[in-house]
Amino acid sequence: MSLGASGRLSPWGSAILVVLSTAVVFVGREMLLVAAIRRRRQRILAEFPSIADMMALAVGAGESASGALERTASLSKGALAEEFALVVADIRSGVALVRAIQLMGERIGLTPISRFAEGLIVAIERGTPLAEVLRAQAQDVRDLAKRELMEAAGRKEIGMMIPLVFGILPLTIVFAVYPAVAAVTLPL
Repeated sequence: MSLGASGRLSPWGSAILVVLSTAVVFVGREMLLVAAIRRRRQRILAEFPSIADMMALAVGAGESASGALERTASLSKGALAEEFALVVADIRSGVALVRAIQLMGERIGLTPISRFAEGLIVAIERGTPLAEVLRAQAQDVRDLAKRELMEAAGRKEIGMMIPLVFGILPLTIVFAVYPAVAAVTLPL
């Protein structure tokens, strides 16, 4: 802005500079927010199996679904525990348990958590054993994490093959073939 005020930059140049800098700041902030959301979702997925097991233990010990949610929210730390605390706060403010769980599933927006919320709601409404549902859902998320890890390892393996095939292998062939070619070309 000092360039425009001192007369070294035209008013149009100043306007373009302001618009460009605003756009850069907007896009940069958007990228930071998207990265923060991605990290939070990864933390939630990482925390989910242990928190679901904790809820299963609480339900297996005789707690109700809302009691297990409250106990899990109070004893756990992390992003998913914060979401459970919001569910407990919703329940205390008068929202029905089923609706509070639905809101959590919608708010987080992750497929495993949405399935967890739906399974929890179905178990509550139909009276099916809640502890078994929670353990099965935790195992599903563990299996999903293993599958994603294996896929990532497969992609890394393919990525490592490129330098091997185009870098190390040709160099090895040169080292293996050069002595023979040098021996053939030497006069006797």
